Amino acid sequence: MLKDALEGKPLRHPIHPMLVHFPIGFLVLSFLLDLVSMAFPEVPNLVRGSFYAMLLGIITALLAAVPGFVDYSDIRRDHPGKTTATRHMTLNLMVVAIYGINLWIRSSALSHPKISLLPLLLSIIGIGLLSVSGYLGGRLVYDQGIAVGRHKRRTATPQDTLYLSTGYLASGAEISFVPVPDAEQLGNGETLRVEIDKLVMTIARIDNQLYGFQEFCTHRFGPLSEGSFHGFNVQCPWHNSCFDIRTGKVTNGPAKVDLKTFKIEMRDGKVGVLVTKEHDQKT
Repeated sequence: MLKDALEGKPLRHPIHPMLVHFPIGFLVLSFLLDLVSMAFPEVPNLVRGSFYAMLLGIITALLAAVPGFVDYSDIRRDHPGKTTATRHMTLNLMVVAIYGINLWIRSSALSHPKISLLPLLLSIIGIGLLSVSGYLGGRLVYDQGIAVGRHKRRTATPQDTLYLSTGYLASGAEISFVPVPDAEQLGNGETLRVEIDKLVMTIARIDNQLYGFQEFCTHRFGPLSEGSFHGFNVQCPWHNSCFDIRTGKVTNGPAKVDLKTFKIEMRDGKVGVLVTKEHDQKT
């Protein structure tokens, strides 16, 4: 599938982070050649070299944008990283537009011994925006975990969080059965991210059985709804901790603390999860 290829699943490595180094390198090289042409105008072909480096930067930026947009489309809509990713993408589009204009201006001055002021200013602006965009890209990966480990997963990741409520606080019941109708639609290996009164969990279908467990890994809080499954083990997409979803037990570190699990039942023809006051108090 084309989307899987663009996400890097056949390579088991995301594609976008591999490609972004090329436009950054070419555009920075173009800027450095501009500076050298200002300092040493007697050196031939510096302006021409800067032009072609910029051209390659634009081409590789457009190539990197394709898997980048695929990664962007996979970010859950309610994930805080969606805003960061939107800013990152917007800045990148601005950078490409600025360098496109810059390239057009330069095309008529390839034989000049040194770069003129306007193209140089556009390059400075472009490099500045590229730096901010790069910072946001780093935040997406290192702070918000976007796309980390997703190339390992063969099924789609959840696009939304399903918000539900128990209602047991009003009724005084110790255990509440919360219907989760969307769980019935899950295919094998697919997950659903559910938040019940601020209790966030993952519901997964494995071997045609539904299992519920806490959403966040006990190691560094990676999103298990975006993890991959190996039998009854879920692997955290961030640092590869594994848990048995039937018991919550750690089966592979670095995590040391077991997951909380939730019982999934069918009542009156409805699939739901059992939530207790104990679960709520530990959240």
